[in-house]
Amino acid sequence: MSEVADRGTTGAPVRRLILLYDAQCPLCTFLRNWLARQRQLVPLDLVPAGSEEARRRCPGIDHISMLSEITLVGDSGQIYRGPAAWVVTLWALSEYRPLSHKFSTPAGARLARAAVLAAAKYRQTHRDQQVRKAGGGAYRRADGWAYDRVDGWTYYGPAACDSGCHVPD
Repeated sequence: MSEVADRGTTGAPVRRLILLYDAQCPLCTFLRNWLARQRQLVPLDLVPAGSEEARRRCPGIDHISMLSEITLVGDSGQIYRGPAAWVVTLWALSEYRPLSHKFSTPAGARLARAAVLAAAKYRQTHRDQQVRKAGGGAYRRADGWAYDRVDGWTYYGPAACDSGCHVPD
């Protein structure tokens, strides 16, 4: 398992984790619901990536890039992405902690990476299908789009100031 960056968190205990997931992805929401039903040894807060709650709870990270792959944020500032995030997520679950130890070996890490790549392929296929159905790119709130019943979809972009305000182009 590799941490994205060592920000002085090596050896810090993990008492709570925030899992940032893509709420627009059916696979991600399925896994989010599955995780919510599991017995947790370390509490998992399941938060949609790019949401106001995610921005409030994890202010120092790039929230748009968090939509590309699973991201886990520890209460001491640890950040895990991709296969490492899945291994740590399994580690937080009572029934799956022994499996997480197997995935932390070199051979297990290859299996974890293969699982993450398979999930990414599924997500891309689903995203491509959404684009075809919509006749173009899908509008997503996390990307800065807002829907109004009168005006339709409007792009505001990511937050333009530190207070969270949105400034139209």
